[in-house]
Amino acid sequence: MAAEIVNPRSDSDASTELDGGAEPLHSFDPAFALHRGGKMAVQATVPVRDKDDLSLAYTPGVAKVCSAIADQPDLVHDYTWKSSVVAVVTDGTAVLGLGDIGPEASLPVMEGKAILFKQFGGVDAVPIALNCTDVDEIVETVVRLAPSFGGVNLEDISAPRCFEIERRLQEELDIPVFHDDQHGTAVVTLAALRNAARLSGRALGELRAVISGAGAAGVAIARMLVEAGIGDVAVADRKGVVSRDRDDLTSVKRELAEFTNKAGLSGSLESALAGADVFIGVSGGTVPEPAVASMAEGAFVFAMANPNPEVHPDVAHKYAAVVATGRSDFPNQINNVLAFPGIFAGALQVRASRITEGMKLAAAEALAAVVGDDLAADYVIPSPFDDRVAPAVTAAVAAAARAEGVARR
Repeated sequence: MAAEIVNPRSDSDASTELDGGAEPLHSFDPAFALHRGGKMAVQATVPVRDKDDLSLAYTPGVAKVCSAIADQPDLVHDYTWKSSVVAVVTDGTAVLGLGDIGPEASLPVMEGKAILFKQFGGVDAVPIALNCTDVDEIVETVVRLAPSFGGVNLEDISAPRCFEIERRLQEELDIPVFHDDQHGTAVVTLAALRNAARLSGRALGELRAVISGAGAAGVAIARMLVEAGIGDVAVADRKGVVSRDRDDLTSVKRELAEFTNKAGLSGSLESALAGADVFIGVSGGTVPEPAVASMAEGAFVFAMANPNPEVHPDVAHKYAAVVATGRSDFPNQINNVLAFPGIFAGALQVRASRITEGMKLAAAEALAAVVGDDLAADYVIPSPFDDRVAPAVTAAVAAAARAEGVARR
């Protein structure tokens, strides 16, 4: 039963009979009321009503199924939940905009991710918050857990460790491993950008983009835009544009410099925005209005930091033809929930061994196509509650997996 919301007593230091003095007064905030007791539970899919049911669901009947799987390991996909369940794994080091808050404090987010998997993609998911941050330990732990799952969604793991963790798990496991902070963000961004370009009558190859933020999301967005054929894209970190002439780059940023910034830009983010067609913000901070004003006519501003966009929509609309944010209270919300449920549903449907670049590009194309003829400046990306989204992404990802030879059914 849902927790009842009760008005707090006037004494701000007083505890209540409801919480037994164990919870802070802000537990009466509706968000706390919704989270009381957690947001998810395990539910059986078969009944256990009597001894006959018990003998089938558990011993002795279950032994027959175990023996069959031992003889034919692939049967695990047909006779357990493995092919329909994802592990949502974090170490709590990069949670939302809260930073390194630890595994236990990350659990509300991981539970939320799990219920979104189920709500929007029909995929069961289990939150797993690890009490370790060492790359080797995380990889070893997930590899040991993997037999129970059909896929692994990495979540809220700080850069640059997240890149190595994902790469190594993809090498060691034969199930999809997907870091949503990178690729989910990139898929939805590309979908919105495709439609913004279509609205303006331009091709992606005609656009020059500037990304603020060279972390997990920024790197993945840059890579996906290049794969999709963007004219050029430059990425800026706290020290300015990532370019080959900088001697302070990490290995990830050195690689980034190799496939971005064909124009050879250097200097500040603000200087790079002069004449740019697209701004994509995944870093927080604030972009000065004069820098936005210096962008090309008919520019697109995707300011996706939460809760405060890098460019407030009121400012962006003065200069941009299309404005998107990460917030639900403005049009064109770039929300990962548009991507990850369908991506995993499609991958699991065909028992894909991994999620390829082609599968991600297919997801972006399918997501963009949902908008169809309703395309408008305030509608370049569909709502998460549009029931066409997950089926379209699922079908596109499954088809791409088959085309790329990673499907196993």
